[in-house]
Amino acid sequence: MKKHFNIRVFGLVQGVWFRKNTKDQAVDFGLTGFVRNEKDGSVYIEAEGNPAELLSFVEWCKVGPTRAAVEKVIVEEREPIGMQAFHIQ
Repeated sequence: MKKHFNIRVFGLVQGVWFRKNTKDQAVDFGLTGFVRNEKDGSVYIEAEGNPAELLSFVEWCKVGPTRAAVEKVIVEEREPIGMQAFHIQ
């Protein structure tokens, strides 16, 4: 059964290839959804997939790519909406 997570990542997460690495990780985990930068400096992610892979993905988000400095991650579970592929917005 698929799940859908809305994820907000705070800290030094823009200008450090966070979105590109997020897409690569999501694809590796077999997730669908999107990632985008927010005006407040955070990164917003919506991801759908199997629960175990989503939880592993969230753990990755807590660290991010090498140059990132993640301070906080907020995860909200929502109803799956049938997202296709994974995109950078």
